[in-house]
Parts: sequence; C-alpha cells; structure tokens
Amino acid sequence: MKIYTRQGDEGETSLRFGRRVAKDAARVEAYGTADEANAFVGLALAHLTPGSCGARGDALRAKLLRVQRELFDLGADLSLPPGPAGGSSGAAAEPPRVDASYVTRLEADIDELEAGLPPLRQFILPGGSPAAAALHAARAISRRAERRVVALRAAEPVAPVLLQYLNRLSDFLFVAARTAHHAAGAEEIRVEEKT
Repeated sequence: MKIYTRQGDEGETSLRFGRRVAKDAARVEAYGTADEANAFVGLALAHLTPGSCGARGDALRAKLLRVQRELFDLGADLSLPPGPAGGSSGAAAEPPRVDASYVTRLEADIDELEAGLPPLRQFILPGGSPAAAALHAARAISRRAERRVVALRAAEPVAPVLLQYLNRLSDFLFVAARTAHHAAGAEEIRVEEKT
C-alpha cells in the first residue's frame, strides 16, 4: 500500500465509503483528536517497557495496548458518515465497533487500578515519570476528543456510546497515569505544594 496518494493536497479527505469532506470537518476533527490521544498512549507504552515497572507496570501495559485498539475502533466508527452507508444513523451497512462492553471494561479497569493506589485526597499536577506524563497528556487530549464529538453531535447523529467511552477513557487515563507514576516509585506533586 502506498503511503501518499496526493488526494488530500487540496485540503480534503475521504470518510469511509468515499465521501469527501474538508480536513477540518467536525467528523475529521473528532476522529483525528482520538488519534492524537492514541499516539500519546503509545508514547506512554514506549516509556513503560516490559519489566521496567514490575508486575504492576506489565498489567498496565496490557490494558493500554487494549485501549489503543479500542481507540482505533472508535476512530473507525467516527469516520463512518451518517446515512445508509454509514453507521451513526441506525441504518448501518456495517455494525459499529464500539459498544457498551468497551465502557464496562474501562470501568472495571478503573476500579482495579484504583484499588492498588493510595486514596487521592488532593489535586495533583500532571507529570511525574515519563509514562505518567504521556498518559496525562493522553487524558487531556481524550477530553478534547470528547468535546469534538459533542460538537459533531450538534450537526450529525453520533452513537451515544462513543461519548460514554471517551468520558470514561479520560477517567481511566488519569488512574493509569497515577498507576504508572507509583509503579515507577515516584511521588505525586500536590497542587498546593511549593517547589
């Protein structure tokens, strides 16, 4: 497969099934922002190498790899325009990839990871270990993706589960960042601390 096609040189791209739209269209903004979050999860994984943070880090790696695949599925669902050839209107030519089980898995992951962390009693600054910092960035970007999907929903039909997933994802990434931080043996910096 050739990487460059020259078809986007005029500022347009193709949604799934070929409909051409501007590269700054709300739907493209939504799935592009989900892709950015996915890239930062990948950056976290690059810092959280197997065995680098013990069993806790390895368990987190497995969850993050699954989340990367889920974000790919979310992007695929968002790139499907509404209508008979698309999936958001209910008259799908192909079923959506993201369903309620994705949200349920994230909730179970959040509960599992939180059980291994000290209780959070104050706001903390994003950062810490390189993996934790990347996960905090992914969290902020996933919140932006959620805002982009809300904007898209104002113009076109969007499956509610996509917003539910992104909402839960930002919670998961926050807890994942804390987990990576603690697995690396670092101390969290509270907002009110002076350096």
